[in-house]
Amino acid sequence: MKQILHFLERLSRHNEREWFNAHKEEYVKAREGFTALTGQVLDGIRRFDDRIGLLDPSACCYRIYRDLRFSKDKTPYKTHMGFYINPGGKKSGYSGYYFHVDGTGHHMLAVGDIFFEPAVLKILREDIEMGGGDFRQILAAVDPRLHLDREGALKRVPNGFPADSPDAEYLKLKSFCLFFEPDEDFIRSPGLAGRLVEIFRTTKPFLDYLNRAIAFSRDPDADSL
Repeated sequence: MKQILHFLERLSRHNEREWFNAHKEEYVKAREGFTALTGQVLDGIRRFDDRIGLLDPSACCYRIYRDLRFSKDKTPYKTHMGFYINPGGKKSGYSGYYFHVDGTGHHMLAVGDIFFEPAVLKILREDIEMGGGDFRQILAAVDPRLHLDREGALKRVPNGFPADSPDAEYLKLKSFCLFFEPDEDFIRSPGLAGRLVEIFRTTKPFLDYLNRAIAFSRDPDADSL
């Protein structure tokens, strides 16, 4: 991890093609190190979540090159390296386990997703309202360092749901994502992969809850994911 962070820290200060090309060999080594970490985490997740399947670690990692087509920020490279591990791979549309390390120190671990189709949101809200508190129990069992992302939540309970529901705050959500921003000690200490896996382990029921709704929205007659 030291080599990865060292490269990203310098990239954040020299986010230019000339600098990047001059240090391409260092980037390749950093990328290989992050892909190896991803493989370790993937193996750990697969021990408790067999729905992940046999994903290629490199395919779970994001490109470092930024898409500049619709961005006012024209810096060519991301200052972080991240992975997303989910059933079927990054393009499947299913929610999953996310992690990135950033050269600016803004590291992130997250589970779930920040965007859901309206049909999926409706199913999730119905499941929460009719679940008799099961969603609250799921959230209570996750690692205490994780927080529910409430950004963009509705100000009022959506139409069709009771305003006085004990789960009203969850019915207002437009994204269902748990997140944790690790500090430098968490990132740099030995055994990072194991720490990530143990946090992710506590979120499997949460992820199953989300992916069941996604699967049902695609085919109500099919077996749940």
